Formats: sequence, structure tokens, C-alpha cells
Amino acid sequence: MNQGFWRRESKELPVRLTGEELRYMALLHDITGVSARDCIIDDEASSVIYIVPPGMAGIAVGTKGRNVRRLSKILGRRIEIVEWADSLENFVKNIFIPARVLGITLNKTPDGRKVLYVRVDPHDKGIAIGKNGRNVNKARLILKRYYEIDVVSIV
Repeated sequence: MNQGFWRRESKELPVRLTGEELRYMALLHDITGVSARDCIIDDEASSVIYIVPPGMAGIAVGTKGRNVRRLSKILGRRIEIVEWADSLENFVKNIFIPARVLGITLNKTPDGRKVLYVRVDPHDKGIAIGKNGRNVNKARLILKRYYEIDVVSIV
């Protein structure tokens, strides 16, 4: 496993960044001028998820998606940009854009697992789930990392 460093954010869990994630974050900065808060490499989906500061997603994506396409070509992976938010509800809304999130409910099971139910507009359910559950898996990866949420369910 690559050596990284611990970074402590306000309320969320400490995030351990690997050397590869740090290199990907530097590349995002070089191409876009945006400093990512975090980078998650999802080998299963062959994607890289960047968490960027509030209000910076548009700059990171670039005009007509130019920056994302360039990063994708360089890294050979699908690139996703998610804006950070200080509250869990707003962060979940940002993760599922463009689907309209109507509300969230966080439950804890008797065995200690955290389950997040995300209520979306019925017309947006397919968008929220994504092809082969890609968006739900992305949400689970991000929310596990920051809030120790084990299951994400769209309702």
C-alpha cells in the first residue's frame, strides 16, 4: 500500500491519501487551477472522483466539459467532480446532481451499520441510481470515506 498522510477535516473522518491520489490531485490543479479537497480512485468502475471546494465544480469541469475530457484522456479513466458541502444533506445533493434529492434519512441497524436512504424525485430515480448502479456505488464510496455510511439506498 502506498504511504500517504492523514488529513483532519471539520466533522468528517480523517482521510488517508495515497501517493497516486496526490499525483491525480496535482494533475487536476495543473489542468484546471482548482485544488481538490480529496481524490478517490475507484478501480472497479475505472473512475477518479474529485471532491472540490464549494463553487468550484464548474471551473474544474471546464467549458463544455473540456477539463474533464482532458483528464480522462490522460488518466484513461472516467472523471467525476463532486462539490464539497459542510452538511451531509447538501453533500448528498451534490453527489447525486443532476437528480433532485428531496431528503435523506440516516438509520443505524442493530448490528451497527449505517444506512442512508436518499429520497429523490420519482422522475429522477433512474438518474440517481445510474447505469448498473454506478451513482449509488459512487455515493457509497464517498459517504463511507467521510461518514462511515455502509449502505446507500434510493427511495
